[in-house]
Amino acid sequence: MKGRCKKIMIILGSIFVFVFALIIGINFFVIYTTKNNIVSREEASKLENIDCILVLGAGIWGDSPSPMLEDRLLESIELYQNGTSTKIIMSGDHGKKDYDEVNIMKNFAIEKGIPSENIFMDHAGFSTYDSMYRARDIFQAKKMVIVTQKYHLYRALYIAKCLGVEAYGVASNPRKYAGQVMRDIREVIARDKDWVQCIYKPQPTYLGDTIPVSGNGDTTNDK
Repeated sequence: MKGRCKKIMIILGSIFVFVFALIIGINFFVIYTTKNNIVSREEASKLENIDCILVLGAGIWGDSPSPMLEDRLLESIELYQNGTSTKIIMSGDHGKKDYDEVNIMKNFAIEKGIPSENIFMDHAGFSTYDSMYRARDIFQAKKMVIVTQKYHLYRALYIAKCLGVEAYGVASNPRKYAGQVMRDIREVIARDKDWVQCIYKPQPTYLGDTIPVSGNGDTTNDK
Protein backbone atom coordinates (compact mmCIF):
# COMPACT_ATOMS: atom_id res chain seq x y z
CA MET A 1 0.00 0.00 0.00
CA LYS A 2 2.82 2.38 0.89
CA GLY A 3 4.56 1.60 -2.38
CA ARG A 4 1.38 2.34 -4.35
CA CYS A 5 0.87 5.67 -2.58
CA LYS A 6 4.48 6.58 -3.27
CA LYS A 7 4.05 5.89 -6.99
CA ILE A 8 0.89 8.01 -7.09
CA MET A 9 2.67 10.87 -5.35
CA ILE A 10 5.57 10.64 -7.81
CA ILE A 11 3.16 10.70 -10.78
CA LEU A 12 1.22 13.65 -9.38
CA GLY A 13 4.44 15.46 -8.59
CA SER A 14 5.74 14.87 -12.10
CA ILE A 15 2.51 16.19 -13.60
CA PHE A 16 2.70 19.29 -11.41
CA VAL A 17 6.31 19.95 -12.41
CA PHE A 18 5.46 19.48 -16.09
CA VAL A 19 2.47 21.85 -15.95
CA PHE A 20 4.42 24.45 -13.99
CA ALA A 21 7.32 24.25 -16.44
CA LEU A 22 4.91 24.60 -19.38
CA ILE A 23 3.26 27.67 -17.86
CA ILE A 24 6.59 29.35 -17.16
CA GLY A 25 8.00 28.29 -20.53
CA ILE A 26 5.10 29.85 -22.45
CA ASN A 27 5.54 33.07 -20.47
CA PHE A 28 9.21 33.32 -21.31
CA PHE A 29 8.40 32.57 -24.94
CA VAL A 30 5.82 35.36 -25.15
CA ILE A 31 8.20 37.84 -23.53
CA TYR A 32 11.27 36.78 -25.53
CA THR A 33 9.53 36.95 -28.91
CA THR A 34 8.09 40.43 -28.35
CA LYS A 35 10.57 42.35 -26.19
CA ASN A 36 12.38 43.86 -29.18
CA ASN A 37 9.14 45.48 -30.33
CA ILE A 38 8.90 47.60 -27.18
CA VAL A 39 10.28 51.01 -28.07
CA SER A 40 10.69 54.40 -26.45
CA ARG A 41 8.49 57.39 -27.20
CA GLU A 42 11.29 58.90 -29.25
CA GLU A 43 11.82 55.71 -31.24
CA ALA A 44 8.08 55.47 -31.90
CA SER A 45 8.09 58.96 -33.43
CA LYS A 46 10.59 57.74 -36.04
CA LEU A 47 8.44 54.82 -37.20
CA GLU A 48 6.86 55.32 -40.60
CA ASN A 49 3.31 54.76 -41.84
CA ILE A 50 1.77 54.01 -38.44
CA ASP A 51 -1.98 53.62 -38.95
CA CYS A 52 -2.90 54.37 -35.36
CA ILE A 53 -2.02 54.50 -31.69
CA LEU A 54 -4.02 51.84 -29.87
CA VAL A 55 -4.78 52.52 -26.20
CA LEU A 56 -5.91 49.47 -24.25
CA GLY A 57 -8.62 50.13 -21.68
CA ALA A 58 -8.43 49.71 -17.92
CA GLY A 59 -10.57 50.52 -14.93
CA ILE A 60 -12.43 53.77 -14.43
CA TRP A 61 -13.33 55.56 -11.21
CA GLY A 62 -16.74 57.09 -11.74
CA ASP A 63 -16.35 59.53 -14.63
CA SER A 64 -12.55 59.54 -14.48
CA PRO A 65 -9.86 57.12 -15.63
CA SER A 66 -8.04 55.12 -12.98
CA PRO A 67 -4.37 56.06 -12.44
CA MET A 68 -3.27 53.18 -14.67
CA LEU A 69 -5.62 54.19 -17.47
CA GLU A 70 -4.75 57.87 -17.07
CA ASP A 71 -1.07 57.07 -17.63
CA ARG A 72 -1.91 55.13 -20.80
CA LEU A 73 -3.92 58.07 -22.08
CA LEU A 74 -1.23 60.63 -21.27
CA GLU A 75 1.36 58.53 -23.08
CA SER A 76 -0.87 58.19 -26.15
CA ILE A 77 -1.38 61.95 -26.21
CA GLU A 78 2.39 62.48 -26.12
CA LEU A 79 2.77 60.04 -29.01
CA TYR A 80 0.07 61.82 -31.00
CA GLN A 81 1.72 65.17 -30.38
CA ASN A 82 5.17 63.97 -31.42
CA GLY A 83 3.82 62.76 -34.75
CA THR A 84 3.80 59.00 -34.20
CA SER A 85 0.31 58.83 -35.77
CA THR A 86 -2.62 61.13 -36.48
CA LYS A 87 -5.20 58.59 -35.29
CA ILE A 88 -5.94 57.05 -31.89
CA ILE A 89 -8.14 54.06 -31.08
CA MET A 90 -9.52 53.93 -27.55
CA SER A 91 -10.35 50.26 -26.99
CA GLY A 92 -12.17 49.27 -23.82
CA ASP A 93 -15.22 47.84 -22.14
CA HIS A 94 -18.56 49.46 -22.88
CA GLY A 95 -20.65 46.35 -22.51
CA LYS A 96 -23.07 47.93 -20.04
CA LYS A 97 -24.89 51.24 -20.16
CA ASP A 98 -23.55 52.25 -16.74
CA TYR A 99 -19.95 51.19 -17.41
CA ASP A 100 -18.22 53.07 -20.20
CA GLU A 101 -14.45 53.11 -20.45
CA VAL A 102 -14.20 54.38 -24.02
CA ASN A 103 -16.17 57.63 -23.79
CA ILE A 104 -14.21 58.55 -20.67
CA MET A 105 -11.00 57.79 -22.56
CA LYS A 106 -12.03 59.86 -25.57
CA ASN A 107 -13.27 62.80 -23.50
CA PHE A 108 -9.99 62.83 -21.57
CA ALA A 109 -8.02 63.10 -24.82
CA ILE A 110 -10.33 65.79 -26.21
CA GLU A 111 -9.81 67.85 -23.05
CA LYS A 112 -6.06 67.61 -23.71
CA GLY A 113 -6.51 69.08 -27.19
CA ILE A 114 -6.86 66.02 -29.46
CA PRO A 115 -9.50 66.61 -32.19
CA SER A 116 -12.55 64.39 -31.77
CA GLU A 117 -12.46 63.25 -35.42
CA ASN A 118 -9.02 61.72 -34.86
CA ILE A 119 -10.17 59.57 -31.94
CA PHE A 120 -11.95 56.27 -32.59
CA MET A 121 -13.77 54.31 -29.91
CA ASP A 122 -13.82 50.53 -29.85
CA HIS A 123 -16.78 49.87 -27.58
CA ALA A 124 -16.23 46.08 -27.59
CA GLY A 125 -12.62 45.84 -26.47
CA PHE A 126 -13.58 43.43 -23.69
CA SER A 127 -10.19 41.73 -23.62
CA THR A 128 -6.71 42.26 -25.00
CA TYR A 129 -7.39 39.61 -27.61
CA ASP A 130 -10.67 41.24 -28.65
CA SER A 131 -9.00 44.66 -28.88
CA MET A 132 -6.22 43.40 -31.15
CA TYR A 133 -8.54 41.36 -33.37
CA ARG A 134 -10.98 44.24 -33.79
CA ALA A 135 -8.19 46.74 -34.47
CA ARG A 136 -7.25 44.56 -37.43
CA ASP A 137 -10.67 43.54 -38.74
CA ILE A 138 -12.96 46.43 -37.79
CA PHE A 139 -10.58 49.37 -37.91
CA GLN A 140 -8.37 47.94 -40.68
CA ALA A 141 -5.12 48.75 -38.85
CA LYS A 142 -2.09 47.00 -40.28
CA LYS A 143 0.68 48.84 -38.45
CA MET A 144 0.21 50.33 -35.01
CA VAL A 145 1.75 51.47 -31.75
CA ILE A 146 0.15 49.94 -28.64
CA VAL A 147 0.11 51.81 -25.34
CA THR A 148 -0.25 50.07 -21.99
CA GLN A 149 1.92 49.20 -18.99
CA LYS A 150 5.00 47.15 -19.79
CA TYR A 151 3.86 43.95 -18.08
CA HIS A 152 0.82 43.97 -20.38
CA LEU A 153 2.64 44.94 -23.57
CA TYR A 154 4.27 41.55 -24.14
CA ARG A 155 0.90 39.81 -24.43
CA ALA A 156 -0.65 42.51 -26.61
CA LEU A 157 2.32 42.45 -28.96
CA TYR A 158 2.28 38.65 -29.13
CA ILE A 159 -1.42 38.61 -30.08
CA ALA A 160 -0.81 41.28 -32.73
CA LYS A 161 2.05 39.27 -34.18
CA CYS A 162 -0.06 36.10 -34.35
CA LEU A 163 -2.85 38.03 -36.08
CA GLY A 164 -0.47 39.35 -38.72
CA VAL A 165 -0.40 42.95 -37.47
CA GLU A 166 2.88 44.86 -37.36
CA ALA A 167 2.87 46.34 -33.88
CA TYR A 168 5.21 48.20 -31.58
CA GLY A 169 4.65 48.97 -27.93
CA VAL A 170 5.34 51.99 -25.77
CA ALA A 171 5.17 51.38 -22.04
CA SER A 172 3.33 53.80 -19.77
CA ASN A 173 4.95 53.22 -16.39
CA PRO A 174 5.65 56.61 -14.77
CA ARG A 175 4.68 55.39 -11.29
CA LYS A 176 3.95 52.34 -9.16
CA TYR A 177 0.41 50.96 -8.89
CA ALA A 178 -1.32 49.36 -5.94
CA GLY A 179 -1.91 45.66 -6.41
CA GLN A 180 0.75 45.23 -9.09
CA VAL A 181 2.04 41.96 -7.63
CA MET A 182 -1.36 40.33 -8.12
CA ARG A 183 -1.58 41.75 -11.64
CA ASP A 184 1.79 40.24 -12.47
CA ILE A 185 0.62 36.85 -11.20
CA ARG A 186 -2.64 37.02 -13.18
CA GLU A 187 -0.72 38.08 -16.27
CA VAL A 188 1.20 34.80 -16.20
CA ILE A 189 -2.08 32.92 -16.62
CA ALA A 190 -3.39 35.45 -19.15
CA ARG A 191 -0.32 35.00 -21.36
CA ASP A 192 -0.86 31.25 -21.37
CA LYS A 193 -4.56 31.67 -22.16
CA ASP A 194 -3.91 34.01 -25.07
CA TRP A 195 -1.07 31.82 -26.33
CA VAL A 196 -3.67 29.07 -26.74
CA GLN A 197 -6.16 31.49 -28.33
CA CYS A 198 -3.54 32.53 -30.85
CA ILE A 199 -3.29 28.94 -32.01
CA TYR A 200 -7.01 28.67 -32.82
CA LYS A 201 -7.70 32.39 -33.48
CA PRO A 202 -11.39 32.45 -32.47
CA GLN A 203 -13.46 35.49 -33.41
CA PRO A 204 -13.85 38.11 -30.67
CA THR A 205 -17.06 38.60 -28.71
CA TYR A 206 -18.37 41.04 -31.34
CA LEU A 207 -17.38 41.98 -34.86
CA GLY A 208 -19.43 44.17 -37.20
CA ASP A 209 -19.05 46.58 -40.07
CA THR A 210 -15.61 47.93 -40.87
CA ILE A 211 -14.70 51.42 -39.67
CA PRO A 212 -11.35 52.24 -41.32
CA VAL A 213 -9.09 54.15 -38.97
CA SER A 214 -8.12 56.31 -41.92
CA GLY A 215 -11.57 57.93 -41.76
CA ASN A 216 -13.41 60.05 -39.20
CA GLY A 217 -13.42 58.92 -35.59
CA ASP A 218 -16.76 60.61 -34.90
CA THR A 219 -18.46 57.74 -36.72
CA THR A 220 -17.83 55.71 -33.54
CA ASN A 221 -19.56 58.23 -31.29
CA ASP A 222 -22.65 56.99 -29.46
CA LYS A 223 -23.43 60.15 -27.51
